[in-house]
Amino acid sequence: MTEASKPNEGASRSLADLRSEIDRVDEAIHALIVERGETIQELIAIKRTQESGSAFRPAREAEMMRRLVQRHRGMLPLDTIESIWRVMIATFTYVQAPYCVHADLSISDALMRDSARFHFGFTVPLITHVGASAVVLAVAASKGDLGLVPASAVAGTGPWWAALEGDKAPKIIARLPFVERSDHPASLPLFVISRPVVKDAAAHDVECWSIKVSGWSAAAARSLSPLADALAVPDGAFDGAALLVSLAGRKITEVTDALDAAGVSVRSSALVGGHANRYTVSPGA
Repeated sequence: MTEASKPNEGASRSLADLRSEIDRVDEAIHALIVERGETIQELIAIKRTQESGSAFRPAREAEMMRRLVQRHRGMLPLDTIESIWRVMIATFTYVQAPYCVHADLSISDALMRDSARFHFGFTVPLITHVGASAVVLAVAASKGDLGLVPASAVAGTGPWWAALEGDKAPKIIARLPFVERSDHPASLPLFVISRPVVKDAAAHDVECWSIKVSGWSAAAARSLSPLADALAVPDGAFDGAALLVSLAGRKITEVTDALDAAGVSVRSSALVGGHANRYTVSPGA
């Protein structure tokens, strides 16, 4: 029998059979989601006896999203499966301990709303602000809310990260998106701000430091770029600057030594959070 004359296995199943199979799969998916919810109920009962506060676990979420991408296959776009998982994770987190998401619209109203809804869905309440400082204040006044602020420079914005200094102040706990790619539908780079989470729940791959300096210059910025990502805004004197430095796999002393060699005086430095390494998917993967 030639290849062309072999019976088509798919053709032996009628349209009604295929629709029935889809219904069966849908019911199985729904049953598994319900089962996940029942497991979460058990988790809530245990956690109430052991801890309180935010149920957000940034290190675990980052790892879950990496595993999702690594095992995904088939015709369903990665965007779709990622958004389904993000809504499910964020909503089950909300069920464990209700929270709101505060978002800074100063960089882009549309892009920020798209990112907030992609990563947290529509069940979690979204509260908008103009300015990252307002987001930090709202998170600080809450019990377990999250804040979304741009992880890039915004014209006219001051050093909002200075308000993250201190043991009890909110901290950077994640960077979105968890999975980066050139065509991501919610690609706006964001920091997630929260009141300090349980130590074991935090991600420490990248440390975020608030650094205040004197003698800041273009040459100093160039000396820093091989070592870390940094946001810089004017601060105090004409040559003063406040830096938010994201440091992966290096020590803060390497940064301060490089600044010193560039003629910059470090006035203060404070650890203001951390997040998981950025996980990047190559085009076509």
